[in-house]
Amino acid sequence: MHESGGTGYLYEGLILLGFALGFVLLFRQLRLGATLGYLVAGAVVGPQVLGLTGGAETKIQFAELGITLLLFVVGLELAPARLLRLRRDIFGLGLAQVVLCGLALTVVIGVATTFTWAAALALGLPLALSSTAQVLPMLQSAGRLRSPFGERAFSILLFQDLSLIPLITVIAAISRSPEAQEGPPGWQLALMTVAAIVGLVLAGRFVIRPMFRLIGNIGEREMFVVAALFTVVASAALMQALGLSTALGAFIAGVMLADSPYRHELETDIEPFRSILLGLFFLSVGMMLDLHAIAERPLFVAGMALALIATKALVIGGLGMVAGMNWRSALALGLLLSQGGEFGFVLFAQAQNGLLISPEAASLFGAVVTLSMATTPFLMMLTAPLRRDPASSEEREGPRADGASALVIGYGRFGQTVAQMLIASDIPVTLIDRDTEMIDTAGEFGAKVYFGDGTRIDLLRQAGAGEATIICFCIDGQQIDAGVLEAVREAFPQARVFLRAYDRRTLIDLRDAPHEYAVREVMESAVAMARAALEALGDSLQDIDSAEHTYRDNDRERLEAQREAGDYRAARDMVIRQQQR
Repeated sequence: MHESGGTGYLYEGLILLGFALGFVLLFRQLRLGATLGYLVAGAVVGPQVLGLTGGAETKIQFAELGITLLLFVVGLELAPARLLRLRRDIFGLGLAQVVLCGLALTVVIGVATTFTWAAALALGLPLALSSTAQVLPMLQSAGRLRSPFGERAFSILLFQDLSLIPLITVIAAISRSPEAQEGPPGWQLALMTVAAIVGLVLAGRFVIRPMFRLIGNIGEREMFVVAALFTVVASAALMQALGLSTALGAFIAGVMLADSPYRHELETDIEPFRSILLGLFFLSVGMMLDLHAIAERPLFVAGMALALIATKALVIGGLGMVAGMNWRSALALGLLLSQGGEFGFVLFAQAQNGLLISPEAASLFGAVVTLSMATTPFLMMLTAPLRRDPASSEEREGPRADGASALVIGYGRFGQTVAQMLIASDIPVTLIDRDTEMIDTAGEFGAKVYFGDGTRIDLLRQAGAGEATIICFCIDGQQIDAGVLEAVREAFPQARVFLRAYDRRTLIDLRDAPHEYAVREVMESAVAMARAALEALGDSLQDIDSAEHTYRDNDRERLEAQREAGDYRAARDMVIRQQQR
């Protein structure tokens, strides 16, 4: 059945993609998340159920590039200044999490099993690491990666990646295998890590940025894709050659390009590869799941997975409260990071090679990690009502239908102007925002703002969207996607949707999404400044009006061409340029 050559790869690709598509769609419909769908699909097609494909070990080595791409994309979101701001959470909260969770799990394993304390340590430390590949996409899809909560979770995950090398050093130090102790000492690995990071920083500034500048001048979109992948693979290969974390190398490369003008383009180019490879990673993890080990000792695997989740949730939740989080947010953080992670498989292999644990133990605890990863979507879904911040009966109550003709979603600096102009025209308005501080401040000025997530259909219906004539989304345009707008149009077909867009890329992305009107958030203020500048330079009102009309007509035609092409680089020749002197 498994022919060699291209036919065999084609067959396996067909099987993997087909099962992944089916299970992910099913689990998405059940609101259980794509990750669990990939894991179950891998287990079903793997050698222990249907046996339709094999070679999970080879596939997971390739699929780990997906984690590398994920860290690169995350690095693009973190300019060096923002990363510096997170240093306390990274090296304070992150260090405390790895150490305390690792020691706590070591004690749990040592007390609950017959393993030696060296073996318990070699198992407990890897279990302290969470799944970056699972948690970050969950935060991204929920729009919380850049929130204070998301930044805390990311800081812990980043330190966990940084801690991979020290943990390998610890396992090598307690190893009983002479070969495992022949590697470089810990201080040498630390120096190599620092040297590699400095080298990547210099390469980013003096090689990578000029390369992207050159490609940008040429204007070849395909070369951006090639250069982006080259940057990720080269940084990962450098770290791998030094025996360091490939994901860390990609993350540093992303940070070096975070404040470059190519950041959005790089994210767009990398995203499809990242999604596919992460899916393949979880498929491979599912294929590697030792179902026979689970069947032979189901109570041990289930009990140890429960102990892992409970221990990490308690420790991380407690650290969150010490760091100033309220108990609901701390509980959410603990549950979100309660699973074992993909780097656990790497460290279990190190412990096995060091003769600290048997292959059977490595397989059993690999099953524990996989089972714990599978529980995360369920835990987050089941505890959502408990973790949700209650609204006060006065200034933070949920919205209710009060006959308003217009709903304004988002009462920040943009939404305030929209709402006040509508109110000035005697239009009844319902205001919704989920920033409790903003709600309290608005209340001090006499504005009634309801608490809630205005992108949720059930909340919009509760707020009276079924009777409203206009719905104005005044939140950051990056929080709105085509799926939200399509759901709003389907649920409330009588309402005309007005949209605040972040930039022209957002307008291009939402070109097919249903809405009546969209405006770039800074365009009109930029036009107003340009008019004031022309007036200060002595231009006549007629000339100023002519310049504005020229710009607007040109911008509208260019945007239409970009929307039709689906590419912001389209119609580059239409950009108004200064003539060479």
